[in-house]
Amino acid sequence: MKRLAILASGSGSNAEKIMEYFQGSKTVEIALVASNKVDAFVLERAKKFDVPTFTFSRKEMDAGILQAKLKEEKIDWVILAGFLLKIPVELTRAFPDRMVNIHPALLPKYGGKGMYGMNVHEAVKTAGEKETGITIHLVNENYDEGRIVFQATTAVGIDDSPEDIAQKIHKLEHAHFPRVIAELVEGE
Repeated sequence: MKRLAILASGSGSNAEKIMEYFQGSKTVEIALVASNKVDAFVLERAKKFDVPTFTFSRKEMDAGILQAKLKEEKIDWVILAGFLLKIPVELTRAFPDRMVNIHPALLPKYGGKGMYGMNVHEAVKTAGEKETGITIHLVNENYDEGRIVFQATTAVGIDDSPEDIAQKIHKLEHAHFPRVIAELVEGE
């Protein structure tokens, strides 16, 4: 049984889709949902699935407390689902090729520091892109630069607002992220 931890900073709609997908799995268990925000709604979503939760500050993460918790919980894979802090190098090294992130654009475009959520969709709209999408990638020590494992695209209409783009991206994320995680984890 592979034990997964999900790290999220906000609402957690992707985290919920992942927990739904693996509910009752004989090979994968969502063993922990951790957040850097004590009021993140993802923590409530985890309760619905009886998944233990853990909160920490950036300072605690940088001091190795999150890494120690992941080790204590015997976590095999770490999934970033809307987690907004940069992962410390030591933590990425503790999970080489076993830490996965989803980004709401077609990397390498619109990645890096500050490129998350609506910032990405506004940049896509401002640039006049005809398509955008999602990128699922492994995590390394640099923002959004790990090996890409999956991309999916969607058209950007001339009249699409950043909010319209966000809705299209959420549909792609929810449709693909749990399945790609399963392929990675079960294919190990």
